Amino acid sequence: MIIEALLAFTFAAALLVFAVPNKYAHKLAFGLSLVPIAGSLYMWSAFETGGNALTGGQIAFETVAPWLEIAGYQLQWYVGVDGISLPLVVLTTFLTALAIMSAWTPIQDRQSQFYGLMLLMEANLIGVFTALDFFVWFIFWEAVLVPMYFLIGVWGGPRRKYAAIKFFVYTNIASLVMFIAFMALVFSLPVETFGLPEITQSLAAGELTSFYGLPADTLALVVFAAMFVGFAVKVPVVPVHTWLPDAHVEAPTPASVMLAGVLLKMGTYALLRFNFTMLPEQASVFAIPIGIIAVVSVIYGAMLALAQTDLKRIVAYSSVSSMGYVILGLIAFTEFGMGGATFQMVAHGLISGLMFMAVGVIYNATHTRIVDDMSGLADRMPVAVWILVAGAFAYMGLPLMAGFAGEFFIFVGSFGSTALPYAPVFTALAMFGIVIVAGYLLLAMQKTLFGPFRLETDYELTRAPLHDIAPLVALLGAIILLGVAPSLFFDMILDATVPILELGGGL
Repeated sequence: MIIEALLAFTFAAALLVFAVPNKYAHKLAFGLSLVPIAGSLYMWSAFETGGNALTGGQIAFETVAPWLEIAGYQLQWYVGVDGISLPLVVLTTFLTALAIMSAWTPIQDRQSQFYGLMLLMEANLIGVFTALDFFVWFIFWEAVLVPMYFLIGVWGGPRRKYAAIKFFVYTNIASLVMFIAFMALVFSLPVETFGLPEITQSLAAGELTSFYGLPADTLALVVFAAMFVGFAVKVPVVPVHTWLPDAHVEAPTPASVMLAGVLLKMGTYALLRFNFTMLPEQASVFAIPIGIIAVVSVIYGAMLALAQTDLKRIVAYSSVSSMGYVILGLIAFTEFGMGGATFQMVAHGLISGLMFMAVGVIYNATHTRIVDDMSGLADRMPVAVWILVAGAFAYMGLPLMAGFAGEFFIFVGSFGSTALPYAPVFTALAMFGIVIVAGYLLLAMQKTLFGPFRLETDYELTRAPLHDIAPLVALLGAIILLGVAPSLFFDMILDATVPILELGGGL
């Protein structure tokens, strides 16, 4: 019952923070956010690898209880984790606590509501990564949108309402497309439940039938394509990425940390769970188009970042590029490709969180994010600046950092892929994206951090306070730890991804 306790406590913590006076909200929210970290780390320490939850493997911390019966289908409270979902649960709890700590300086108004929404979002994210019944999962999936909408729309920048509405409309329409496609799939299977393991195993047994005259093979292709589009918007990949830069630029720093660090991983996690686990044969049919989308996202996202003058937009477009690597690893359909893609979800969550947090610290001090307005910050804010430099090198794939491990696994897996035609070409093109990443990050750092100080302000620019630096140090430590010892997560990830390959004949 550890998952239920984790969810109940986080929801209760959110309600409690909503109710307290503003002056107590920050410290109370941070203190309460440490409990889910402890719970997730306990789950990690007690976890015993046992395969993939959807393909018949062992499900850790599993709970199944009847809920509702609708039109002959049994809805269940069905939760549990495996080696794919548990690392993302740990990432969620860790980033939430650090994001709450980083909000001390920028959030001065309506603090109770802000921190309550942060904890509410954390609870729903934990639900997304642990739910194994489709309806339970979908409720959590949609509920995540609500707190993020208000975090952007209330505490965001000048164009916050536009960005919040655009974020909500894009992701909600995508969810509708995915929902309709998945319902068509379920109604064509001889199952009486929405349990994801049961649906996956029914599909693996070849029990899919026609749907309103549509042959089973065609239905599977249509469902795969529709679900891919629905999840790709959440990732996001080119060309459905345009909501992301607007949301990041207008969102307050803590919300940007959660958006890039965890919410984007909902899309890649869902692609792995639904598309590549349930419909592996259809994935091979779409291998070349998906590979093209992955490579275009890597290179186009990096080129867009190169053209930006706002530090937050640079990091935002970097996320589009990084998610392209994840898609490439998934479609490679190899042990290291799929395992590396899952590891990269965690690595990118930590690195993007660090970058957004560091940019936020600089903005708190300078009140600008425009590259051309700043210079020589290294002398005035040495600790924050050098942590930002370390984060940038992690983005570039510096060895002994988590980003290198994730990208290395993906490239090794994709280069030798037999599921992806012309795999070496796709891999080489994606690797070229690292050169562009290094170009725009080094250029941005050179302009803003080094050289003579020329920022025009009517106040003295001083070192960042401890409560701004502490979460940066914690994130950098986690990035180095996973870079030095990737097996902390990678072994359990491989244990859960290899059964997917066996299911699709990918080994």
